[in-house]
Amino acid sequence: MKRFWTEVAVDADRAIRLDSRPVRTPGRAPLALPTLALAEAVADEWRAVGETLDPRAMPLTGLANAAIDRIAPAPDGFAAGLAAYAESDLLCYRADAPAELVARQAAAWDPLLDWARDRYDVHFEIVTGVMHRAQPPATIARLGEAVASRDAFTLASLSPLVTLTGTLVGALALAEGAVTPDALWTAAMVDEDWQAERWGEDPLAAQARAGKRRDYDAAARFLSLVEVS
Repeated sequence: MKRFWTEVAVDADRAIRLDSRPVRTPGRAPLALPTLALAEAVADEWRAVGETLDPRAMPLTGLANAAIDRIAPAPDGFAAGLAAYAESDLLCYRADAPAELVARQAAAWDPLLDWARDRYDVHFEIVTGVMHRAQPPATIARLGEAVASRDAFTLASLSPLVTLTGTLVGALALAEGAVTPDALWTAAMVDEDWQAERWGEDPLAAQARAGKRRDYDAAARFLSLVEVS
């Protein structure tokens, strides 16, 4: 789509307007945001559009569209799908060797699990290796409740945070301010960093990781802007 507008504004309902015309989601709903901070950030993406609109350069707009069109109509189902990641959380699957990697995983992951134990009064089954082991039903239920309590816009940001890092516990910790975005990303990349140190970093893998980091940063920023007025 060619740029056809001159001015971008946020109206009294925190909806985005282009030359006084409302922007609509792909589902034809008004692109209205829950906080002024998020609305202004989304408006900035529209202000930055050059001659042609490129959705890849507008991640906040994309997450907002998902929240409004995909999640808000059926939040319970979406939350349940996201909560299912608790069954195979990255933080619960550990290496058995070498000792340095075991220690790195413990140093990065144990504090997040300890936070979740205290926050939600849950128990985790820690697995050595990759064979699946079921988590206690009470743990799955409590983490599921924590996800289900979030609004559509928070769920929209949690989805990429969980899928990109592999940890629901880590994403919930980020949402509650128990970990910083940089710290969570570093924790999620422990295994990849270990492999890169030992064998070198493949250029294609490095490119893919950079793309994931951009998506992760956008989701983390979206989450932070949902929480402020």
